[in-house]
Amino acid sequence: MAKESSFDIVSQVDLSEVDNAINIATKEITTRYDFKGSKSEITLDKSSEELVLVSDDEYKLEQLKDVLITKLIKRGVPTKNLDYSKVEQASGGTVRQRAKLVTGIDKDNAKKINVLIKNSGLKVKSQVQDDQVRVTAKSRDDLQQIIALVKEANLPIDVQFINYR
Repeated sequence: MAKESSFDIVSQVDLSEVDNAINIATKEITTRYDFKGSKSEITLDKSSEELVLVSDDEYKLEQLKDVLITKLIKRGVPTKNLDYSKVEQASGGTVRQRAKLVTGIDKDNAKKINVLIKNSGLKVKSQVQDDQVRVTAKSRDDLQQIIALVKEANLPIDVQFINYR
C-alpha cells in the first residue's frame, strides 16, 4: 500500500446559509416585542462578504447580534469566522457595526496548524497551499488522528476537512 492519502484543511463560510440565517433573523426581529418601532436591520454585502448590523442604540445592537448568532448556529455557519469592527454612529441617530466573514486560513493560523501537526509525532506531511493546508500520509489512521488533533485545538477560526482521499 504505497499510495498516499490526503485531505485539505480549509475555512469556508456558505453564503447561501448566511443569507438564510439573515432572512430568518429579520423575520424574528419584525415580530419581537422588544424590537417594535426600532430601526434594526441586518444586511449582507456579498461583494465584500460583510454583514452590516444597524440598530437604534448599542443595547439593541447587542440583542440584534444575539438573534443573528443563534440563527447562524442553527444553520451550521461557524460564528468564529465573524470579525466584528467597532460600533460607529450612523445616520438618523442609529448605530452600525460591520462583521467581516473570514474565509480561508491566513498565514499565522496556517503556521499554527503546521506546528501542531509537526509536534504530533505522526508520519504525516503538511504544506500550505494558498488559503488551505494539505495533509498527506501513507496511513489513513494517522490522518484520522490529525483531524481529531486539529478539531481539539483551540484555533481562532473554524476549520473544515475536505477532499479526504
